Amino acid sequence: MSTENLNGSLETSFQNTIAIVQFGHPASNSFPRSLLDALTAEINALSRNENVSVIILKSEGAKAFCSGASFDELLLVENEEQGVEFFSGFAHLLNAMRNCNKLIIGRVQGKAVGGGVGIISACDYVFATPESDIKLSELAIGIGPFVIEPAVSRKIGKTAMTAMTLAPNEWKSAEWAFQKGLYSVLSTADNLDLDVENYAQKMSFYNPEALYEMKKIIWEGTEQWESLLFERAAITGKLVLSDFSRNALLQFKK
Repeated sequence: MSTENLNGSLETSFQNTIAIVQFGHPASNSFPRSLLDALTAEINALSRNENVSVIILKSEGAKAFCSGASFDELLLVENEEQGVEFFSGFAHLLNAMRNCNKLIIGRVQGKAVGGGVGIISACDYVFATPESDIKLSELAIGIGPFVIEPAVSRKIGKTAMTAMTLAPNEWKSAEWAFQKGLYSVLSTADNLDLDVENYAQKMSFYNPEALYEMKKIIWEGTEQWESLLFERAAITGKLVLSDFSRNALLQFKK
């Protein structure tokens, strides 16, 4: 499947039973709602595809992995309903990744902010480079990482999540993220693709039923996300309408 337009791009290719899903957007691989929906639909489709055993999730380019929500689209939100609808896009995506019956391997080549950190947290195994610093900048724009918090806390713990959230202008290094468990492996930029490919190939040779049963165990205790993430989207959807958020977003756009 391949789509490309002003709202970003999404392309899926296959290497035997390995599906490689690549998303992209000119604004540092940020996510407008349409791209969130497209990626969610693709993860759901691949979960149902009996010819796929493993999914690699990556973004285009050599710089940022993902800068989170589209600021342009956030500035267009005019009421609480639209705000909730937008942030529900991340809720749908995280739940799709959680419920996917295939292992999702993250390939992170660069920095990630906000929702991008949430997406990394929802991957089952992640390869990153030393350039893959992370930041939760939401407080700086008057909201918080409410929707992605369960995914981030599950991966790195409440204490580390708090350290990131309450320092919204501070980058945490890739080494820090690796030590906290967000990244499974740190690779050099030159070796990243080969390391990801070799690992995916190894996983593709294992019994898919065993991998699925293992994934269910990995994600035990997250069943409440079906409602929790949308409750969190409602909080964010309300806050993004505040004068503080509107002014902060305009400042970031300058």
